[in-house]
Amino acid sequence: MPEDPTADVTGAAGVPTTVPAGDLAGVPDGFGRLWTPHRMAYIGGQDKPADDGSGACPFCRAGASSDDAEALVVARGTYAFVVLNLYPYNSGHAMVVPFRHVADYTELTHAETVEVADLTRTTMQVLRAVMGPQGFNLGMNQGAVAGAGIAAHLHQHVVPRWAGDSNFLPIVGRTKAMPELLADTRRRLADAWPIDAHGPEGLTGR
Repeated sequence: MPEDPTADVTGAAGVPTTVPAGDLAGVPDGFGRLWTPHRMAYIGGQDKPADDGSGACPFCRAGASSDDAEALVVARGTYAFVVLNLYPYNSGHAMVVPFRHVADYTELTHAETVEVADLTRTTMQVLRAVMGPQGFNLGMNQGAVAGAGIAAHLHQHVVPRWAGDSNFLPIVGRTKAMPELLADTRRRLADAWPIDAHGPEGLTGR
């Protein structure tokens, strides 16, 4: 395949420009690059909480927020709430989070455990009604060594899945293409959340 003799870069004023590839370091290859610099905030650990009660926890901030739209909160229960993942694996990637700042599943009270499970079930029902996924991944990563990005505050992932969503782009390119803005997803799910949160009836929501 012929090499592309030019490359797109960002100029000093932040304006994309095209320069001859030979003027830049490196050897041209057959790979395209989809630049996602916003991911550096996540990679660098921005908003990851410390276990010192300093109030830096993003889940605690979301739970205490008075603006659900800004905090990406979909629904609230008595002991836990549902919030969209700011760095979603797929559209509709939600998390069920206890209001209380606890790290381990065994630290939940019986009432908290029941509500986390109930909100997880309702989240699946709402996602099916709104987005029509063909399956789900559910899970908790307990501790940083187990892959928890925010280990200090327990959260259960609810990830909707569709056939073909693990294609070459995420597997080879390490990039996810998201077809809908988070604010729009939150609004659709919140609008469809059942008034009776214990079942799928009345998905007209509130």
